[in-house]
Amino acid sequence: MNPKISDFGLARMFEGPRILVNTQKIVGTLGYMSPEHAMGGILSERSDVYSFGVLLLEIVSGKKNTALYDQGQRLNLLSLAWQLWSDGKAFDLTDEAIAVSSPWEVIRCIHVGLLCVQDHPTNRPDMSNVVLMLSGESDLPQPRRPIFTFQAEMPDRSIPFQEESIWSVNTVTDTLVEGR
Repeated sequence: MNPKISDFGLARMFEGPRILVNTQKIVGTLGYMSPEHAMGGILSERSDVYSFGVLLLEIVSGKKNTALYDQGQRLNLLSLAWQLWSDGKAFDLTDEAIAVSSPWEVIRCIHVGLLCVQDHPTNRPDMSNVVLMLSGESDLPQPRRPIFTFQAEMPDRSIPFQEESIWSVNTVTDTLVEGR
């Protein structure tokens, strides 16, 4: 697992008030970008909180955010974390390689991770509150379902293909290069 640490701190690149900045282009790594940045180029300090939440869920689970899990339902990591959380089975997300001394610490990390990946920036905690939450010094509000969860459709078995994969094959590419 190679987390994209370079995605953190993007909001610091911009001078002036850091509440919201329109970057006019998307910068960051797919899967770690906040919804407002990925969809509209809007960047804030809470965009970094989103990236941290994704990384936290990846560390606890040992899974990549950009892959599909639970082959019966085809869930991405955020979808899987949310489903297990809402079913009361959040501990099932834990990577077997993690030596767990206290299951409640793992549950707290998953809870904080889900709070960090909320769709609206104002619903995400700031990093100072994240630190307090992780240390157990702060109460945890209930998270809402993250917007970037999805359940992919099962492939049509009537169409033969060599190997089931999360990657699509593009047999035709048409690229037009335009200067700015």
